Amino acid sequence: MAKPLIQRGAPVASTIIISFLAYPSQWLFYYIEPGLLRKGDAYIFNLLVASALFCYYRACFTDPGSIPLDWQNSVRLNGSASDAAQLPLQQRWCRKCEMYKPPRAHHCKTCKRCIMKMDHHCVWTANCVSHVILPHFIRFLSFSVVAMIYLEGFLYSRCAILWEKRKLPSYLGPGSGQLALLFILVVSNSFILFAISMLLGRTLWSLGLNMTTIEGWEVERHEAVVRRARASGGLLNAPDGKYVRVEHQEFPWDIGIWTNICRGMGSSNPIVWIWPFARSPTMQNPSKPWPPIDPDRMFRAVRHALPSSDATLSLDVESFRARQAADLARYEDADGEYVVRRRPFHERAQVTLEAEKDIYEGESDDEEAMVTDDELEPAGAAVVHGDEEDGAGEESWRNKEGERLADFGVDEVADFYDEDDMPLAELLKRRKAEKSQ
Repeated sequence: MAKPLIQRGAPVASTIIISFLAYPSQWLFYYIEPGLLRKGDAYIFNLLVASALFCYYRACFTDPGSIPLDWQNSVRLNGSASDAAQLPLQQRWCRKCEMYKPPRAHHCKTCKRCIMKMDHHCVWTANCVSHVILPHFIRFLSFSVVAMIYLEGFLYSRCAILWEKRKLPSYLGPGSGQLALLFILVVSNSFILFAISMLLGRTLWSLGLNMTTIEGWEVERHEAVVRRARASGGLLNAPDGKYVRVEHQEFPWDIGIWTNICRGMGSSNPIVWIWPFARSPTMQNPSKPWPPIDPDRMFRAVRHALPSSDATLSLDVESFRARQAADLARYEDADGEYVVRRRPFHERAQVTLEAEKDIYEGESDDEEAMVTDDELEPAGAAVVHGDEEDGAGEESWRNKEGERLADFGVDEVADFYDEDDMPLAELLKRRKAEKSQ
């Protein structure tokens, strides 16, 4: 996997940070009252540090898994009859891997492949946190938090003694260099402990719901689409002039806290949950549909306007460019590929409202046809290159925390517009399956 240089150095940087907190502090305790750690405390603390490092390396260097080539056949053989019947309709197409991807899979822009049950791409482990990596990641966070809580207690107990004896002559206490090291350790450990505790809390919350951070984003996205549909009478405009009925859909994989934890950690034995040498979980059967239907993620055919019999196309450059901008709104990604994109919903809604207002006020008496959201969509669409956010399309939608798919390491364009650039044979199969339902 080709990764940025900064991510390839993340394991080394993290190891240095952990080692700095763990070992210089024990050397410092020799010079500060009440002295060195007791044997029991030293054994427990160093065992926690070693376990955290071991689990961290497993989270860094364990393969997060990829999409099995025969996963569709396994669903047909091992899944229910309803799963097999819905298989052609519910699966999404990855334009980068050129294959169908099962539910809960996402295309990682760093790993350059689809990852099963991808939670996010962690820059500190330089690896994707997936169904396979999640137990190692949780163990690493848990051991780190407990070890830093131990260290916090050791540091503050010594700071309390120094504060009590602050009026004694300076030569009876530690030197200025040792005090500086103590200050750096207290600040660094407190800050990192707070940050990792927040991350551990969020990860455990997601584990209890059997919901990845990406799926949390998708749940909020689905709720936003449902609110749009309710305001429009239950229907939303989809590509090619279609209307799609959008109904609320519950998250399908939340099957109880205990079962969720057992599935996520790969065992129902709590001892295995904290055992650093526990084996990685096996891949789950991807048979349930997710995410729910979203008109903005549906395939849009390329349409070119045809002139009427009594009209001719202008041949000047400006007219050509205007028609070109109206035909397609294209996005060029890092690989130089193009996809059709949709403008954000609020922009499309504003254009529709303005057009309807013009028609109502008689300013567009020549327009007898109804103006639809899909027809107006490309008119003001922008061309965006690389990772620029100005004029970004619907795929850059943000949740209430301001996060977008790219913040989790997901290739937004490849993952959001699931059916773009689908081969004709696959597209015909899907259309045939839709007609047979």
